[in-house]
Amino acid sequence: MPYFASPVDGTRLHYVDYGPTDGPVAVFVNSAYLATDMWEFQMLPLAEDGVRCVGLDRRGHGRSDDVWGGYDLDTLADDLQALLDHLGLRAATLIGHSVGSAEIVRCLTRHGAGRVARIALVAGIAPGPARCENNPDGWDPEVMRAATDTFLRDRAAFFDDPQAVGDFFGLHLPGNEVSPAYVRHVSAGCMVATARASSAVQRMIAGLDVSDELAKTELPVLVVHGTHDVSAPLELTGRRAAALAPEGTLKVYDNAAHGLFVTHAARLTADLREFVLGPG
Repeated sequence: MPYFASPVDGTRLHYVDYGPTDGPVAVFVNSAYLATDMWEFQMLPLAEDGVRCVGLDRRGHGRSDDVWGGYDLDTLADDLQALLDHLGLRAATLIGHSVGSAEIVRCLTRHGAGRVARIALVAGIAPGPARCENNPDGWDPEVMRAATDTFLRDRAAFFDDPQAVGDFFGLHLPGNEVSPAYVRHVSAGCMVATARASSAVQRMIAGLDVSDELAKTELPVLVVHGTHDVSAPLELTGRRAAALAPEGTLKVYDNAAHGLFVTHAARLTADLREFVLGPG
């Protein structure tokens, strides 16, 4: 299994590396709770098309070490940069879902774009959903923190709740078909993330604001967002992200929710392929 040690504290982090080592590089950064296999409908076809597809399991997630600390955005961003350095990647496209979008932005802020050519924010929470000076219409951060306490009382019930699952995938919307077996697979995958990692990342999100950092991004930024994303509403996150990024491009998927990497897999893969490889 490929692992490397975080230079921050030695935490052992797991990653995958698919496709040709001499191809253009796409680095996938996961949602909270999930591991790299969440990207199976994007990584496998892109790797078959000649793209080197790399994915990192966040600390406390997937097959990375279960640790107590390091769930602040700076450390998570440093772990991402450490992967780029470990593999010596150049001209990479960083692709982040949900909280992964914020880790990418902070990584660029802290480490620059020496190894990065472009970034894609897929159903991202960046620049941040919580109410703050830069986002006066956002969610109440105290309510978000209280929701984390409820989550901790029964994580299994949270991940298995029919309403939450339906909202995540947009199962009530036309064309969004996900098998019960796959839903169970995703719910089980979420439980692999430790209670500490899950709750710490949730609490970090409640204070998240990378608005000013996004505004200083000098790379091409592709923002992909669904019209019915309950976890990261389009107006609070995706549309703001595209407007803040000087080279931002917004692609809105009708009837898509937070789990569009499954329900709109083929379209997302095609858009990422064009973003990484260029039209043609």
